[in-house]
Amino acid sequence: TNLPWAVNEESLRLACGARRGFLVNDLQATAFAVPHLPPEKFACIQKGEAEPRGTVAVIAAGTGLGVAFLVRSGEKGYLPFASEGGHVGFSPRDGREASLHAWLGAQYGRVSVERLVSGPGLFAIYRFLRETERIPEAPGVGERLSREDPPRVIAEEGQAGRSEASREALRVFASLYGATAGDLALAFLATGGVVLGGGIAPAILPVLSEGPFLDAFRDKGRFRELLSRVPVRVILDDKAALLGAAHYALEMAGSES
Repeated sequence: TNLPWAVNEESLRLACGARRGFLVNDLQATAFAVPHLPPEKFACIQKGEAEPRGTVAVIAAGTGLGVAFLVRSGEKGYLPFASEGGHVGFSPRDGREASLHAWLGAQYGRVSVERLVSGPGLFAIYRFLRETERIPEAPGVGERLSREDPPRVIAEEGQAGRSEASREALRVFASLYGATAGDLALAFLATGGVVLGGGIAPAILPVLSEGPFLDAFRDKGRFRELLSRVPVRVILDDKAALLGAAHYALEMAGSES
């Protein structure tokens, strides 16, 4: 969605010189990996009480926002499914978020959740805070933003406590991430747990472990108690998607033989 690429399985196979070639959604690949990762490859944000046969939701903020889910099957264990849940509409929860929605709407028209819960989304939140709320910035941060990857700079400066604007952007981002993860937990009835993938969650794990993420995750009215029991984990293995793609390829190759 975020790259002007047009690819198909046959051209991929020919380019690689492979006997078989398969295309798979990146989050579906990540979901394929989840049952195969050892416990030490996860960080726990909320322990919860996973139902052994419950659906598992997988959400990953990175360049965009990916969403997939795993459904338990008696014969094959978990079956991973892709989705485009990252492109659902963003629904503001308070006046500040309504202002943020209007600010983004003036730039893009429709505002999806991905416009906020992603690397570019973190930078957008930062710019909103600086432009509309005039939150001050520490010397040198602006220069770093102009020559380095903005989301990484914001994550580093905010967590180090050197930048008030970056710190507040991370807090808002964590709250929006938690609200989105909670919505998906309800949409998929993910009583088996919610897993956060992608590169952002491990990089800001201390921020996600603070109050805003879980407060927003659980803040679902009459379903607050249910969400309080849903395990939430972060994948720490940056090769998880490749592991999942390998399992997907093995399964697909086996089904053709």
